[in-house]
Amino acid sequence: MHDPPKILAVDDAPENLEILRTRLAAKGYDVITAADGEEGLARARAESPDLVLLDIMMPKLDGIAVLKALKADTALRFVPVVLVTAKADTRDVVAGLEAGADDYLTKPFDQAALVARVRSLLRIKELHDLATAQAARLAEQAEALAAANRSLEERVAAQVAEIERIGRLRRFLPPQLAEIVSREGGAALVSHRREITVVCCDLRGFTALTEASEPEDVMTVLDEYHRAVGELIFRHEGTLERFAGDGVMVIFNDPLPCPDHAARGVRLGLEMRDAMARLAEAWRRRGHEVGFGAAVALGYATLGEIGFDQRREYTAIGSVVSLAHRLCASAKAGQVLISQRVLAAVEPRCEATPVGPLELKGFARPVPAFDAIRWRDA
Repeated sequence: MHDPPKILAVDDAPENLEILRTRLAAKGYDVITAADGEEGLARARAESPDLVLLDIMMPKLDGIAVLKALKADTALRFVPVVLVTAKADTRDVVAGLEAGADDYLTKPFDQAALVARVRSLLRIKELHDLATAQAARLAEQAEALAAANRSLEERVAAQVAEIERIGRLRRFLPPQLAEIVSREGGAALVSHRREITVVCCDLRGFTALTEASEPEDVMTVLDEYHRAVGELIFRHEGTLERFAGDGVMVIFNDPLPCPDHAARGVRLGLEMRDAMARLAEAWRRRGHEVGFGAAVALGYATLGEIGFDQRREYTAIGSVVSLAHRLCASAKAGQVLISQRVLAAVEPRCEATPVGPLELKGFARPVPAFDAIRWRDA
């Protein structure tokens, strides 16, 4: 809607155009004129008026033809049209109304009637423009909402994927580290080489337990064992490489650096030994003779993800892993065996006694080993 409203008067009689311009301009309207149907149609398309006063009897294009062209134009079809004619023939009126006219006036027309009809149709045009604008805004809002929903769905999908990824990481990382590794992306889990501390532990007498006990009892023992050592592993921020029956392997200093990784490994081994001593006493009261042994080794390894698309695990490969496993296998119940490199890294805070060079499978020479007794607080 223009301000002031724009009215197009189309008539082949100049005196009629002058009358319409004078009377409507006096009411504050912006009046433009055309002298025939072709000019009127062109001006309507160029000016987009708010209302058209259209004579029927005109050269080139008569009013009915112009009216039909206006109503066929998507940009002008809702512009109100008042037919102005000197003929009072009912057939002309009916033909005009059927072609899409909104009202009609016969010449000579009453000034008050003209202004009243113009005001009435302009109110309708204003309401139509308002409704159109609101519909456009609603369409924009609907599109914006749809875009927001799509964005929200994408964010939710990304967050779900991230939650699932963190969940997978938490299978072998403490929760506080899983979040950090997740933020760094998969680069933290790409194959790489690093010095690490490896802690291995398992139960003594577990095979005899499985042979002599019901499967349900064995599962209860394993559940209590895993819960006890798992809480300690996460407390020391170790990377849980795997649970394999009664065997547990923990890595320190990867995937995130840990400057005191050897000390953390030894302290974890000692705390697991003490916790398992208390748990073994409870098992003993239930008739289960089960002990606990552990080992800690320090050295370089290659670390990263292994597996395939539907199943991937994080692991370490290298002689330090083999050393930790072999020392663990040699440890007696209640012992935490540590390698010479581990002892050198934690002295004098760890009290340890030598157990003599050990013949370990896979190692050409005897390996010095030490039994960690206790940790001296600083």
